[in-house]
Amino acid sequence: MSENSPNTNPSEEVDLGQLFKAISNVFDRFIRFIRYVFKSILSIIIFPLKALITNFKLVIVVIVVSAILGYALESVNPKIYKSEMFVKPYFDSKYQLVNNIDYFNALIESDNYEALSNLFDITNEEAEQIIGFEIMTGPESENDRITQYDNFLRSIDSIRAQEITFDDFIENRNIYSSDFFEISVESKKKDIFRKLEQGLNTSFKNTYSEKKMKKRDSLIYLQKQSILASLTSVDSLQKVYIGVLEEESKSSSGSISLGEGFSIEPEKSKTREFELLNKELQLRNELRILEEKKVEEDVFFDIVSGFQEVGNLSDDLTRKYSIIFPLLSIILLFMIFATRKTITFVKDYEY
Repeated sequence: MSENSPNTNPSEEVDLGQLFKAISNVFDRFIRFIRYVFKSILSIIIFPLKALITNFKLVIVVIVVSAILGYALESVNPKIYKSEMFVKPYFDSKYQLVNNIDYFNALIESDNYEALSNLFDITNEEAEQIIGFEIMTGPESENDRITQYDNFLRSIDSIRAQEITFDDFIENRNIYSSDFFEISVESKKKDIFRKLEQGLNTSFKNTYSEKKMKKRDSLIYLQKQSILASLTSVDSLQKVYIGVLEEESKSSSGSISLGEGFSIEPEKSKTREFELLNKELQLRNELRILEEKKVEEDVFFDIVSGFQEVGNLSDDLTRKYSIIFPLLSIILLFMIFATRKTITFVKDYEY
């Protein structure tokens, strides 16, 4: 009788053993890799902390000294004031506005204060106090974005609209996509902002917007003339049907003759009069909408909120030297510690 079971195959046992061994090796390598990653991350965290603790006296001295220097520089530098105004442009005058803001900043960078003073009707000394202009989109709610998205979808092909999601629309917007804009000005003079407002108002005027406004006014005029002509026709028809109703009240027959074989049933005459009344109301409502549109958009822009009489102190972090200097000092110390450690490692390294 054989010692081995007839169902047992030695080669299969060897193959299974090698398979389990290979799987075990893969898991060991994966665990070693994870351990190496965590160890590297821990080393990155521990190294600056170790350098900080080992040289804490030096670090404290450097932080205190740099903070004092930063505060002293803040005290010496003139105070910067800032004010904002919110505007709503019409007739695509926003393009000229953004372009003019860039132009104003270019004049400041090139120290062309004479041109700046002429544009804003201020003195050269006041123009020299201006630090810069900035324009950005005004505050928007989620409902405002949804409304803009709906208007955008209605302006393009329906097939194309199905491919553009709300997130795609928001991501691809730029500064020209907004209806409201915030214009901010920084200056060393705290009460100059009101004087700059009038100069900024001229930034909206341009030939393109003027032509667009005239074209809009011409279209409104033509639409008004068409509506007035329709109202005249409706009024004439109303007079006819009023006469018909008067004849109806006098007539005892079931129909009213208008001559030459034409007649109107009483019920139909009442229906036609009601339809004419509704048509008149509709036309007058369209006329009212046109008048309101012309009144609401009769300028190139509206000032939603103007500049303050006196600006607020600017809280720009780039000018907080008492904070910036200590942070830069710590970064510089870490770089020095890392460089020293690298040099020591290279010197002690052996092939």
